[in-house]
Formats: sequence, C-alpha cells, structure tokens
Amino acid sequence: MMLQAPTSCGVQQRCLPSLCTFRSTDVSSCSYVRRMQSLRTTSRAHVTVVCSLNNSTVVQAPRPTTLQQRDNLRLALPSKGRMAEDTLQLLRDCQLTVVKPNPRQYVAEIAQMPGLEVWFQRATDVVRKLLYGDVDLGIVGADMVAEIGNDDPDLVVVHDGLSFGKCHLALGVPNTGKFAGVKSLDDLKRMYSSEQAPLRVVTGYHNVARKFFADNNFEHVKLLSADGALEAAPAMGFADIILDLVSSGVTLRENNLREVAGGRVMASQGVLVASRRALLERPGLLGLVHELLERLDAHLVADSYYSVVANMRGESAEAVAALLLGSKLLGGLEGPTISPVLTRGADGGPAQHGFYAAQVCVPKSLLYPAVKEIRKLGGSGVLVLPIMYIFDEEPHRWRALLDTLGLSRGDVAV
Repeated sequence: MMLQAPTSCGVQQRCLPSLCTFRSTDVSSCSYVRRMQSLRTTSRAHVTVVCSLNNSTVVQAPRPTTLQQRDNLRLALPSKGRMAEDTLQLLRDCQLTVVKPNPRQYVAEIAQMPGLEVWFQRATDVVRKLLYGDVDLGIVGADMVAEIGNDDPDLVVVHDGLSFGKCHLALGVPNTGKFAGVKSLDDLKRMYSSEQAPLRVVTGYHNVARKFFADNNFEHVKLLSADGALEAAPAMGFADIILDLVSSGVTLRENNLREVAGGRVMASQGVLVASRRALLERPGLLGLVHELLERLDAHLVADSYYSVVANMRGESAEAVAALLLGSKLLGGLEGPTISPVLTRGADGGPAQHGFYAAQVCVPKSLLYPAVKEIRKLGGSGVLVLPIMYIFDEEPHRWRALLDTLGLSRGDVAV
C-alpha cells in the first residue's frame, strides 16, 4: 500500500525537477508520519515518503542572525564510539586533559585552557551546533562536515588531518548477479540509463551522494535511507548498491560487496572545524585556535619521526655533517646536529676527543634503512629515541587560516 504524505506536515508531496529522489525514514517529528507509523504496527503498510532533493523532510529552524552572547568559548567533541576515544587520546597527547566530573553530564573543561567549555555531542550535532552558533569549535570526521555542513560558507576547516578515524566513503557493489561484470563507475552508469528503472543507492550521506553522482553525470539515481546495516540492503532487494564508510573493507567483503574503480567518493579523518563568524567576532577565540594548532601540529609532526643518535668518526664536525648530508635518509629536518664525544684519557689522564655524536630526525617508516645507512658510513652505538613535540616557527595551517579569514598577522594578538 502506498501512502502519500500531505504537504501541511512539512514534507513535499511531489518531487521537484532534480537529479534523483530518495526514500526517507527520518521524519519522526512529522505528525502525519507518526500517525502512519502507528498504522504500520497493525496493517504492516509500507510508507514511502517522496521528497524534494533538499535532503530535508521537516522545516528547518531559522539560524540566528547574530552571534550568541556568552562569556566562554565552546568546543564540541564526539560523545560516543571510537571517534570519541581517539579525540580524547589526541588531546591528552597534546597535554590537554579533558576533565568531566560527572560521567552523566555532557559538559566538561580543559584545565590548561581556562574559559573553554567542552561539550560532548553526537557527531552530526557537532556540525549542526557549529552552524547554529551554539559552539565555536568542533572535532569531528570530515565526512560529517561534508554531509551536514553541505559546503556552508560559515564552516572553516582549521586542521584537516588529525590522523585518527581514517576511512573513506565509497560505493559498495554486489559481487554476483547482474553486477558480476561491473568493474568501474562507467560500467554502472551504462547499466542504468532509464528513468523508469533508476539506480537505487542506500546511504546515510544524501548530500555527498547527490554531488558525487551529479559530478559523474549520472542521470537516473534514486537515493534511499536506512538507519543501519546498509550492507544487507542489496541482498534484501531494497537497493542496488550502497554508499557508506569503508575502513578495512572487511564488512563489505563479508556481505558479498566490493568497491569498483572510480567509486571512491571522499577520504575522511578527524578534523578541527570552526564557525567563521565566531572566529571573526568571538573575543579570544583566534588566540585559542592558535594555541590548539601549535599543540596539535607539534605532536602530530613529532609522532612521525624518531630521533636517531650515533657515534661517528671524522676529522671535524663539518666532515661528519657532510657525510650524513650526502645520504637521502640522514639529512634530518634541517640537517644533522654534530657534537664532540669525549672519552676517558689513558691512565687517568685528561679526557680526549675521540669521535662525534650525530643526531638526526628520521621518519618512522624509514628507521631500519636509516640505521643500515649509518652503519655503512661507519656509525656505531645507534640510539633511537621517541620525539614528543616539534614546534615549528609558525604552523602553516595558522597562516592558511588567516588567509581564509582575510586577516594579517598584525590583526591577531597571539
């Protein structure tokens, strides 16, 4: 049984001319749909709500025209799951401890940043609260910024690579049946060239999906919604393919799905995002952002390197440095640090200069090849040490942020 929702409940009665339509289940606030859901428990009717492509089934509340007046700054963090755990660990690694006195409360503080409130929110709500001015900063996945933010000019990605939550959005296509020969996005496009039988895609990312298919010149696509277990939809016949987050790919494979060439939609990881209006108008926010960027970059850059120290023989410090700089692996960040090593003199005599200690920063992924190179150059006694922080003269993302906001360094006191 097909039920058509009246327009008075905020749901569009018919589709506007556009790329595709979608089936929506996220309309619980609509009184009409609540009535239909109660009917479904007895009649098992299948309710299909046909909507326009603004990805909204209810009327959106107007956004404030002025900045909310308050005395504190606010940072929103994910409240649950692996993203929440990784966010808190990253802040701890940057010597920023989130203190939450009551585990049942959603507000906390960071002792090292007085005047900053931390609010724990669902990932989707982190972005929504930024848009509505309820919070000033947020840490969330780039996928959520793309979907919920939907290219809103008020959202500014301050740090685009927090190095956790890495995954990507991609199409999942069945391995068997009519899809067995589908190897690429073009193959998929050729299969669905009829308006009467569009490609049915189930996803929680309607804004992202709409842009992706439009950019790739798909003309006949229908977007469907589901609250979970998207991988089961093609096998059930509810959809042809899925568009969802992929990390290792195991879940796709275990549900007889695979990625195809050209079907990767976007990469995602944790990002620091801010409200443009808050950055420009909220007193003290830019100074706080500068400190956050310094702490984050100092830790994240350092986390990619080891400090390697080795004893080297040579006629002079310059000669040892030249030897190391001649190797592509041992140049360090700016060059090696060379120091004299003094050894005990014979028969208790004065200390003698025997050789040099050379210290360089080496990428973690190249550690063993670098150690082999040091030995090849006559080095010995190689020590490998972790690096906690590398503070640059100024974070390049800070300079990029100022450019984005149309500000100069003299405009901000940090």
